[in-house]
Amino acid sequence: MRVSGRAINGLNRREFLIMTGMAATGLAMGCATNPVTGKSQFMIMDEKQEIAVDRQQSPHQFSSDYGTVQDRALQVYVQTSGMRLTPNTHRSHMPYNFHCVNANYVNAYAFPGGSIACTRGILLELENEAELAALLGHELGHVNARHTAEIMSKAQLTNMAVGGLAILTSVAVGSGAGNLAGQLGQLGSGALLASYSRDNERQADSLGMKYMARSGYGPQGMVGLMEMLNSMNQHKAGVTDLLFATHPMSSERYQTAVNQATNDYRQYNGQPLYRERFMDNTAGLRKIKGAIKKMQEGEEAMGKEQFSQAEGLFKQALDEVPSDYVGLLLMAKCQLVQKKDSEAERYADRAKQVYPDEAQAYHISGITKIRNKKYDAAYEDFSIYERRLPGNPNTVFFQGLSLEGMEKVQPAAQAYNSYLKQVQQGKQAQYAYQRLKEWGYIK
Repeated sequence: MRVSGRAINGLNRREFLIMTGMAATGLAMGCATNPVTGKSQFMIMDEKQEIAVDRQQSPHQFSSDYGTVQDRALQVYVQTSGMRLTPNTHRSHMPYNFHCVNANYVNAYAFPGGSIACTRGILLELENEAELAALLGHELGHVNARHTAEIMSKAQLTNMAVGGLAILTSVAVGSGAGNLAGQLGQLGSGALLASYSRDNERQADSLGMKYMARSGYGPQGMVGLMEMLNSMNQHKAGVTDLLFATHPMSSERYQTAVNQATNDYRQYNGQPLYRERFMDNTAGLRKIKGAIKKMQEGEEAMGKEQFSQAEGLFKQALDEVPSDYVGLLLMAKCQLVQKKDSEAERYADRAKQVYPDEAQAYHISGITKIRNKKYDAAYEDFSIYERRLPGNPNTVFFQGLSLEGMEKVQPAAQAYNSYLKQVQQGKQAQYAYQRLKEWGYIK
């Protein structure tokens, strides 16, 4: 066994030494049998840990993507479509759940314990239910082949911090507003999403084809999905940046799907694509496609710091769908970065009204309240956010900032101290440390 250059299981010397160091600290390092291939696979996570990590992290990503769609019928349709595939997977016992999230960008993703989401942006690009089954089947392939768990094992990510999820991380502190332009304009956070290799993608495609065909769908659904993705990849649409960063695309994947449908799965080619059923269940979403396209364009403009243009596009979208949760929050963020704080507060408050159970609006609203010196209201917003979505250390920091604004020094100091126990780097940590030092809590 070498530890110079490339070592066993695809680890280089540095990765190998990291992992052996982890073993010395008591982590159970070793190999497991891959449930798909039956071959040995590097793994330090067992199935219970996969599920635990999923349950800890997936709610934060879903909220980053503006929560599950409020169209209950559409959500049930996506969940039912996904569950139709799971009996034919290699790990049919996993606690699978499927979501359509409100994000406008084009993507789908899976967490290691079986939580899978597709965005409303990618649903608008599909033509039939078989393509949806191919999409969800591909993500099921990642779960069943344990791709994310393997990546996390190699990269020591079993305790990934959720702190990176908080957008606007330094808006309230002061000078950081200029640096936030790019963050506010991101098409999707993606902070907790795995980035797969081309080999991972090939295997997930193959498994997705198998799962969908065995579940009663025509394999042309996978061909259609690959054709759409390949076309979008060639045109380099901004709404696919995160998709292709985490799921590398190539014309080879499309051609492989064509070959498999023609040869390996030809006996399934008479199975239905369910276009009409798909169209019926996505009719409400497709009615607002024009508004979603405007939001996509606005988000791209935000990423380029073209805030006036973005504001105009978000306004056009909201003229069509005045109560769209995503549109309201995008407009609130656009107003914030332009320091139009009163307008930002108005849009964030409206977002809370239209989707009171989703957490992100309370975070954005809390920021607007701090900027408008409404510290009591800000503290209440962050407290509600914490109840809706516990575990984000940034919430504690902003509660401290709110308490400081209320001149409640001791509880503010306690909040800052709690934050520093979780986060030691960055502008917020520097700010919290400096305050504790100034107040005499740190010598």
